[in-house]
Amino acid sequence: MTASELARRRFTAVALPHLDAAYSLAKSLAGNGADAEDIVQEACLRALTALETQQVEKPRAWMLTITRNAALTFLSRRAPPSPADVGDLERDGRLSAAEPGPDAEARLIAADESSALRGALAELPLALRETLLMRAVHGLSYRDIAAATAAPVGTVMSRLARARAALSQVLGGKK
Repeated sequence: MTASELARRRFTAVALPHLDAAYSLAKSLAGNGADAEDIVQEACLRALTALETQQVEKPRAWMLTITRNAALTFLSRRAPPSPADVGDLERDGRLSAAEPGPDAEARLIAADESSALRGALAELPLALRETLLMRAVHGLSYRDIAAATAAPVGTVMSRLARARAALSQVLGGKK
């Protein structure tokens, strides 16, 4: 078996189960689905290349680290954020051909709250936003986040506290 065949097998076992989490992180960092797809594609290429020579102990943390790094590279090269794509608008409920039903008001309130949260997250500095997403959404441990962001565990804890406080303040809660 060649190195590339072995890498493909390892990629299937190690990286593929975490593609949804990688896409979610990439979309949160990039701000839209089209850019997230490009970021995840780049992350997959990097993962495949790395798996020719690397063993992976924590596949989820490893894949999210690669995705984060690909996103940072992508974001450093891109122009201002592009608007949401049609798929994003449909998934978020902002675009629909359906007639409003009796619970339209409840959906509108939920969409408004979801929009407020996305807006508050987007206002956070990237270091705080990525740390919060890796912990709250993807369930990474402080150590895994520290490894992914090349920051000490204490810095991760501080970033989480600051991100939570900033979100609370922006969303109208108390400090």
